Amino acid sequence: MSDHAHHAGILWIISAPSGAGKTSLSRALVQETTALRTSVSFTTRAPRPGEIDGQDYHFISAEQFAGMAERGEFLEHALVHGNRYGTGESWVKKQLFSGVDCLLEIDWQGARLVRERLPEHVVSVFILPPSLAVLAERLRGRGQDSDEVIARRLAAAREELLHYDEFDYLVVNEEFQRALEDLRCVVRAEHLRRNRQQHEEHTRLRTLLA
Repeated sequence: MSDHAHHAGILWIISAPSGAGKTSLSRALVQETTALRTSVSFTTRAPRPGEIDGQDYHFISAEQFAGMAERGEFLEHALVHGNRYGTGESWVKKQLFSGVDCLLEIDWQGARLVRERLPEHVVSVFILPPSLAVLAERLRGRGQDSDEVIARRLAAAREELLHYDEFDYLVVNEEFQRALEDLRCVVRAEHLRRNRQQHEEHTRLRTLLA
């Protein structure tokens, strides 16, 4: 993916039920894609083992979060599993308007809000687990949550899956490398759209017709 400074970047939204693999897939895609940057969300939840403040999330207090929301500093924010999550607006817009693609890992509620705010920039992908049974197995395998928390996440997953039809693309994460390749294909296809290549296409046509 190249950095086309003559047009705004694509705002990629990747959503999924907890445990479906959106974070691992997003990180792998960003690592191999030069002009794609991840927006680091703000959250009121506590860090999980191994998470780094400013890299995985900006971990802030409920009071700090409320202040940012009141000042209109979020592109979107939502309450998820009892914790608040929000996307900083100024950083995202700076990336997009300089021609850089930006990736948001947010839930369907946040995705809906961002589409309403920046509809011309958004391409959305929903990551599906092969089944709820596999999703439950993955959540237990993480060893991070109690049985009660896992039960809540599975109940929430059923609700989230009802919103799959609000997204542009669906990717089933049954086998990680296959799912990653599917994401690569989506990225390539979107950058081949005529409206995203207008400058290069006009130059090419002028050359061909000269």
